[in-house]
Amino acid sequence: MARLAPVLHAGDLPLAELCAARLDGELFGVDEAFLPIDVATGAIARAKAAGRFWPGRLIAERATAAWIWGATVDPPARHQLCTSKDARARPPVPARSTVREVTIAPDEYARVAALRVTTPLRTVVDLARFGAEYTDADREITLTLARLDGLTLTDCREALDRRRNLPAKKLAWSRLLTVFG
Repeated sequence: MARLAPVLHAGDLPLAELCAARLDGELFGVDEAFLPIDVATGAIARAKAAGRFWPGRLIAERATAAWIWGATVDPPARHQLCTSKDARARPPVPARSTVREVTIAPDEYARVAALRVTTPLRTVVDLARFGAEYTDADREITLTLARLDGLTLTDCREALDRRRNLPAKKLAWSRLLTVFG
């Protein structure tokens, strides 16, 4: 029997075959992709599963980045993506996602497989800056990301202070104090 590729999409095999292989216990679903049961579901597999058809200018951020880094088990219902304000072209918005323009430095994202993903530090700061509420689940995701990357409250403070006019800086700081404090 031939070995399957590590991440399969409907373009690789007919969807009916992929679903049948999942029912037979040969594959399992990750986001909109399928993986053989003997493949670990790490950051590379999650990035390949989610971002295969995203234009290269897009960067996974916030909940999507947290999922790719392994801070959450399930992918978000709508992927959160961003693009640099300096990008010359505006990429199309992929299905099941939102895209926003941001100011982002090259050291605030990393490459995971072929996908750009905000670093755990940038993700922690962004999760604290945005959203009407900051739930216990958000705090747990933030703490998990911090532990995965060895981040401290000082690291977060320095990231917040890096930009002079960063929107929601005070809100983010107060939320991060509840996580690390």
